[in-house]
Amino acid sequence: MAGKEISIAGKDGTFMGYLATPTGGSGPGVIVIQEVFGVNAWLRNVTDWLASQGYMALAPDLFWRLDPGIQLDPTKEDEFNKGLELFGQFNADTGVEDIQATISTLRKMPGCNGKVGNLGFCLGGLLSYLTAARTDTDASSAYYGVGIDTLLGEAEKIKTPTILHIARDDGFVPPEAQAKVESGLEGHDQIAIYAYDCANHGFCRESDKTHYKADAAKLAHERTLDLFKKALA
Repeated sequence: MAGKEISIAGKDGTFMGYLATPTGGSGPGVIVIQEVFGVNAWLRNVTDWLASQGYMALAPDLFWRLDPGIQLDPTKEDEFNKGLELFGQFNADTGVEDIQATISTLRKMPGCNGKVGNLGFCLGGLLSYLTAARTDTDASSAYYGVGIDTLLGEAEKIKTPTILHIARDDGFVPPEAQAKVESGLEGHDQIAIYAYDCANHGFCRESDKTHYKADAAKLAHERTLDLFKKALA
């Protein structure tokens, strides 16, 4: 199910988004939030997959201020390092503003039922958590978000259902950071936390055979689709 590139008007300028629509042309909306590798082939595949599940899926280029349109392959060392370099330069606050602009754009699109959720991976996992706190999204699913342990105060603003997927063997989120997230968010009436044993950072990325863990990815996606089915109908 091939998508297309569209333009999204944000507060600070216009940026690209990759849009995939269901066969029937209508459905709830989902924002797909990138890793540090841009709106690359893998993220486009995720967007296409969500469209195949009945969602209008839109992946915004959040690196447009730094390197517009960049697509990196994390299995190549130089491109992986470039992603880390861009992560160091990225401003999460303006990124969330761009996500809000993307939500607003998708919400008004012909075919969208007016509900818009989001999911994100890695950097996108952090941004999904912040999107839950700072935007008018209807549901959020954050996969192996980096740095959430330093922003637990944002959780008091989360008023819509949110999932955090934690990789137990995450090389970028050490056990002490995971424990801080789990204890700090325990009892929040909108947040569900799921941990995946023997799963590393990037366990959903099929193109990366060293990190991909099929059973964990399948379970995490099932939980995400269940969330969207309930929150975005």
